[in-house]
Amino acid sequence: MLLIADLLLVSLLAVRGGEPMCQTYGTKEQSQFHKEGDINIGGIFSFHQNPVSVNPSLQVNPGTIQCEGLDPGELQYAYTMIFAIGEINNSSELLPGVTLGYTIFDSCPRETTSTSTIGIARTMGPFHIPVISHSATCACLSNRRDYPSFFRTIPSDLYQSKALAKLVKHFGWTWVGAIRTNSDYGNDGMATFLEAAEREGVCVEYSVAIYRTDPRKRFLEVVDIIKKSTSKVIVAFADGTDLDILIKELHAQNVTGLQWVGSEGWITYRYIASPVNYAVVQGAVGFAALNAHIPGLQEFLANSRPSTTAGDQGLVELWETAFGCTLTPQTETHAQSSVPACSGKESLWETNTRFTDVSDASLLNNVYKATYAVAHALHMLFTCKDGQGPFENNTCADRENPQTWQVNIKKSQCLN
Repeated sequence: MLLIADLLLVSLLAVRGGEPMCQTYGTKEQSQFHKEGDINIGGIFSFHQNPVSVNPSLQVNPGTIQCEGLDPGELQYAYTMIFAIGEINNSSELLPGVTLGYTIFDSCPRETTSTSTIGIARTMGPFHIPVISHSATCACLSNRRDYPSFFRTIPSDLYQSKALAKLVKHFGWTWVGAIRTNSDYGNDGMATFLEAAEREGVCVEYSVAIYRTDPRKRFLEVVDIIKKSTSKVIVAFADGTDLDILIKELHAQNVTGLQWVGSEGWITYRYIASPVNYAVVQGAVGFAALNAHIPGLQEFLANSRPSTTAGDQGLVELWETAFGCTLTPQTETHAQSSVPACSGKESLWETNTRFTDVSDASLLNNVYKATYAVAHALHMLFTCKDGQGPFENNTCADRENPQTWQVNIKKSQCLN
């Protein structure tokens, strides 16, 4: 699942000193985190969850997409990538003599993780720029013809969908309702589940789709369908953000006592564990990515400090929210603001922010592995011996100027 979730790691490679071939027309979007290296790895994560609607006049440049609703969990993904790059740069065995850098951007979650990844993978494919996702699970992305340079460190939904059908059958739930996120993730995953459920002898009373931008009327219609149904089991192949809206509506109408079966997109979603939501989905079962422990990561997160340098201000909003202060210099007109300036002595160890909570590091580990996959692919290129290379006439890559298509070949050996 992304983007939104959530949503992904993109390995855009740039060698220091290289001149850009082209420039995007329009407003230049600032990165959230940046550090220069011999080779830079690019990242895209959904740091904010709510796109701000604008009404463009089509007469002026509307600027970059605006978002609100900071998600500390997405900041964790970015910092896990930064943490892994730091480990790699300090390694004497992996990429010795080569320094990795990074440029990480924010992405508004207008679509869920798989959908946004599909767009990026389609765009990068013709240029042979490798893309790795830590959470895009849509089975469609396994199509090598359409996505020749896409890789991931999370399993395809093909397996999860079939497993959900077997799980339902195992418990004898042969009459169920089905809810999905109206996206590539939800639609493809549910389609596979419905096929597998039929083979398992499981009947589906209704199958409905929801999406976070749907009007409230749509969510109320789905609530009404659930209330009138005779099935007491609901299989939800959904994104946590979308299902959260529906569950709150169910709670408002006291619709409880149902057995929920969930996909990895929401079954461990933090907001689902809130008191309101738990009253509706308590006892839910489903599948999730395996948890993991990454030594040193929590300490790295808790010891993090914000930067106010342009293009590297991704931690500023979290910092100001956590400590109720401002890192932005006050102008004379705002000198009397009631918000104090940050002292510089604040410590995340003293907060209860989700940013430092690594109790569920399943997707963090996927980001960690994806970053190392890039490093190992580069290492294999740089340790190539003349006459034994994988390219034409057994040649090796130019260490001073590796090409993205060459990294693509080596990465496939790391991840496939």
